[in-house]
Amino acid sequence: MRYVMKFGGSCMKNGENIRRSAEIVKQYREKGGEIVTITSAMSRVTDEILDALKKAEDGREGEIEEFIGKLAEKHEEACREAINDSQLREETWKEEEAEINELRKLLSVIAYLREVTPRVRDYALSFGERLSTRIFWGSLLDLGIRAEYLRGWEAGIVTNENFGSARPLMTVTYREVKKRLTPLLEKGIVPVVTGFIAATPEGVVTTLGRGGSDYSATIIGAALGVDEIILWKDVEGVMTADPKLVPDARTVPRMSYEEVVELAYFGAQVIHPLALEPASRENIPIRVKSVFNPSAEGTLITKIAEGPTVKALTMIKNSAIILVGGAEAAEPSMIAPKVLSLMHELGIRVLMLSQASSQANISIAIPKDDLDRALKAIRSGFAPGEVQIDHEEGICVIAVIGSGMRGKPGVAAKIFNAVAEKGINVRMIAQGSSELNISFAVREEDGVKALRSLHEEFRLNA
Repeated sequence: MRYVMKFGGSCMKNGENIRRSAEIVKQYREKGGEIVTITSAMSRVTDEILDALKKAEDGREGEIEEFIGKLAEKHEEACREAINDSQLREETWKEEEAEINELRKLLSVIAYLREVTPRVRDYALSFGERLSTRIFWGSLLDLGIRAEYLRGWEAGIVTNENFGSARPLMTVTYREVKKRLTPLLEKGIVPVVTGFIAATPEGVVTTLGRGGSDYSATIIGAALGVDEIILWKDVEGVMTADPKLVPDARTVPRMSYEEVVELAYFGAQVIHPLALEPASRENIPIRVKSVFNPSAEGTLITKIAEGPTVKALTMIKNSAIILVGGAEAAEPSMIAPKVLSLMHELGIRVLMLSQASSQANISIAIPKDDLDRALKAIRSGFAPGEVQIDHEEGICVIAVIGSGMRGKPGVAAKIFNAVAEKGINVRMIAQGSSELNISFAVREEDGVKALRSLHEEFRLNA
């Protein structure tokens, strides 16, 4: 069996977790598995580098040195915990120090220039994965596993120049990944690849944006045609609901790519939709497993996954509703396109859309933080008196997801009866054309009650 294994930030939280992750790789290798590993930065390091970039841009050099000191201390401690052999640990730390000094110099230059370009930001952010991956590589060597450290571009991932959210040039990437990684696998070597980062054809460092390490894993998995991509996290798979909100939530055994895309869109921290695309196109299974319970089966994500009508629920808090329309509108059919265009121009994510059949009214749900900007844009975008504009704050959006809802009558009635029995008033309703989800908005204080009611109604704890 050939695998790509991605270890997330929680797996890289500290030296102990890095060692635990390396031991999982060893277990699979001892069973004959060929493995490519992808690693994220240590927990919170990417955010800390972003904060340091802001301080550098403001010229706060003293705080930069404080950041570098803490960064070095964190990674040196991880080296001590993850690597037992003193000579190997010393060699690994020497390389780590060189990387940290390079980052220090970069931040010093930024502090002098007082400017951070997108290109420079991507280069700075690359250090998080570069540092964690080298420690992981050292831990594998310490366990007797033959391994080779590779940065994303050295593994063959080539992207465009869209810094901050670069997109892989798939034809060249697939060719380069096969050429560079296949010979290592055939020799029994584990390629240890930095997630999240890549480079342009000219060698300029880029990052893949949100969910970038998962994306790195699925790109490489698709290029190599592996048997399975395993995403190691601190949870035992995709859950029926957020266990912090619904205590009896359980792991969903199987889901389809489409279902997981819907879950991710509505706020579940599973896999970024972009990361699913390469695996889906090549029909490669993705499995989500817990690094703390590796024997558990986790959640298997495939093209088609049979199962119950509803598989999972998710909720987006801190939302708001905007209502636009009115009988006096001069061109009612243009209200929706215009409102959506205004939101797109501002980069505001529309969580839900509902429109009356008359096309004279439209309701959208958006993140509450974007409400003021959205209202200002809509008021400016229409002539005075052309439309009526209203809004409601303190809203949360709940999504009910499952491919079993397709063509099955009575699901919506069951959803809204369960909510109504709890005395909850639904403020807005929408259903995607895919019939994979039904979403609705309620007052935020009713959100958890509605979520638990639906979890019980559809027996998701069974």
